[in-house]
This record gives sequence, C-alpha cells and structure tokens, in this order.
Amino acid sequence: MASLCLSSSRIVSLHHQKPFLALKLRPRPSNISGLGHSTSVVCFNPLRLSADRQRTATVSARAEKRRKRGSSVVCYATPMLSVHNLQWISTISCVALMFARGTGIHKSFVVPLFALQAPMGIVSWMKGEYGIWAAFLALLTRLFFSFPVELELPFIALLLVIVAPYQVMSIRGKQEGAILSLAISCFLAFQHFSRAGTLQKAFDQNSVLATVAIIGVTVVSFLFLI
Repeated sequence: MASLCLSSSRIVSLHHQKPFLALKLRPRPSNISGLGHSTSVVCFNPLRLSADRQRTATVSARAEKRRKRGSSVVCYATPMLSVHNLQWISTISCVALMFARGTGIHKSFVVPLFALQAPMGIVSWMKGEYGIWAAFLALLTRLFFSFPVELELPFIALLLVIVAPYQVMSIRGKQEGAILSLAISCFLAFQHFSRAGTLQKAFDQNSVLATVAIIGVTVVSFLFLI
C-alpha cells in the first residue's frame, strides 16, 4: 500500500513537472519584429521606384517641352536666314542694280560686291568650262558687234570672277570679305539716298527697284558680318 502511494505521488510529481519541462524544451522564438524592422530599411520597394521613374520622366518631358518652345522661333527662322539664301538674295539684288534705272550710284562697285557674295555654285560655273566658253563667245561678239549697255556689267563680272586669283577669292565667306562687302554696300546706299534727295523720292516708281536692291545688299552684308 505504501509502495502504491509512493508510485502515485511520483506520477503526480511528474505530471506537475511535465509542463515545466515542455516549456524548458520549447525552442526560443526569434525576434521577428526586430528582424522585420532591420530589413525594412534595405528592402526593395518596386512601387516607390516606379513612382520615382514616373516623376523623373515627367520633369524631363516638361524641360524638353520648354526647350522646344524656346527654340521654335530659331528653328523656323534658321532656314530663312541660311548663308545660301542670303547669298542668293545678295546676288539677285546685285543683278537688279546692274539693270536698274533711276539711281545715281556708280554701278562699277556692284561688280566686286557680286563676286564676293555670289553663291559657290555660280562662282564654280563661271570658273568652269561653261563660264569660260560664255566669256569667250561674249568677247568675240563684242569685237565685231556693238554690245548693249545693260550687258556690259554682267560681262565684266563674268571676266572678273574668271581671272580673279585664288588669294582674292579666298576672302569669300571670311571676316575680311564681309567687311569689304559692307563698306561697298554702305557707300552705294549713301550715294543712292543722298542723290535721291528725300526718302519719298527714293521710293518713287522709277527708283523703287534700285532702293529695294540697295537695302537688300546692305542688310545681307550686315548679317554676314555679325
């Protein structure tokens, strides 16, 4: 009986100690909250990255739009003010001055101005085979027939371009050539407007072509200089 009581008391004691042993043998949980806090700093957030990319793209698009809006005037104006177009304007104005009436300028000054500001295509044509043949035929015709007065200056301009040395033609497109062209055009403008008397007379029906041509060569020469 005593042994039975001892056994029951031992079982009771083991029954009371089992939760303690189970608690003691239970694995210690890791600090989940601390791990989550430490990894939240270096975690990769795709939503935030996409938002940053979208914000950067928006800022870049606005800057590009402002840049295009600011340079639109320059883009539209550049083809109209190209060197090739300005040379053609000056060439047409010089030819108009050669044939124009109602002006008191010395038209001989138009010939070097034409040689300095003519497009390279015209100069190459004059110095080429076709230009030499044109000058030869014109000179041959001038020897045996009377030459019209209106064609004297174009013929002299053709001969000047053909016989001009390389050192003279090399100043075309440079600052020296631009200064010389501006000086010639300003001298022609001074002669024209001073001999016309008033600005109204300069734009009369007989002088309007010469006035517009002189304004054209003067403005083009100034643009070449700047």
